[in-house]
Amino acid sequence: MKTAFLFPGQGSQFAGMGRSLAENFPAALLRFEEADDALGFALSTLCFEGPEADLKLTENTQPALLAVSVAAWTVLVSEVGAPDYAAGHSLGEYSALVATGSLEFADALRLVRKRGRFMQEAVPPGVGAMAALLKLPHDALEGVLKEAAQGEVVTAANLNSPDQVVIAGDKAAVERAMELAKAAGAKRAVALPVSAPFHCPLMEPAQQRMRAELDATRFADLAVPLVNNWAAAEVRLGVEAREGLYNQIPNPVRWSASMQLLAAAGVDRWFEVGAGTVLSGLLRGILPGTQCQAVGEAKDIERLRSAGSQPL
Repeated sequence: MKTAFLFPGQGSQFAGMGRSLAENFPAALLRFEEADDALGFALSTLCFEGPEADLKLTENTQPALLAVSVAAWTVLVSEVGAPDYAAGHSLGEYSALVATGSLEFADALRLVRKRGRFMQEAVPPGVGAMAALLKLPHDALEGVLKEAAQGEVVTAANLNSPDQVVIAGDKAAVERAMELAKAAGAKRAVALPVSAPFHCPLMEPAQQRMRAELDATRFADLAVPLVNNWAAAEVRLGVEAREGLYNQIPNPVRWSASMQLLAAAGVDRWFEVGAGTVLSGLLRGILPGTQCQAVGEAKDIERLRSAGSQPL
């Protein structure tokens, strides 16, 4: 039996996340205290109480989700042992690199807070957009994006599952792509309530600003292999981990390919580590019949114990 820990990204946040972990597990509470100290403000209060408006600010969302994931991982690993593989969706790759021993938690917190700010500042409000295309025939995507561009930017941002592709770029181009996708057979095209068009070429200014931050940070070789977003490839070296974080910013998250690679490597036990159940839902679409156990609240740990989970 091989195990993978999957770490969620932006969009999984909610006010109240992580609170039950901190209240029930001293090791999780310590992680939130470490986060508060590293950033110099009460990130834990933002996670536990909100307000939602502040939590939704990208430079807050990213460290908040990271803190919840690392707190959940700290408890989970004491219950089931270390995984055989790790992966994280976009921002979640930072959480995964903490879990694999490549990044120090405090370093990861500082990096993602800057990453969030740089991403937000890369594109003026209202200029960019993102949308989810559901059940668009696979062979139609390239044509839809090409026709919709008309000299503007619109590209695939998240290749999430065979039935879900998220696109990003200039607002007008994204809107044209939504209409073209529906005409090409997509079941739905849904605009996403995001503050910036992530994982597209409009993020290149953020990528360039992150270069110095990443280069100044120590990345150790990984104790557990990671499947990264940018190449959907196994990573074991610290230098590869750093380069993956740099390249993921303006490029699509290849989540479906990453999960297929893990399955091909023999993973048959899956945990979503952190807030929400977004990745569990995606995994069912990628690998039908696959079960993923979400671990983000105290009740999830109790459920594991009740099921008789044994350390690996």
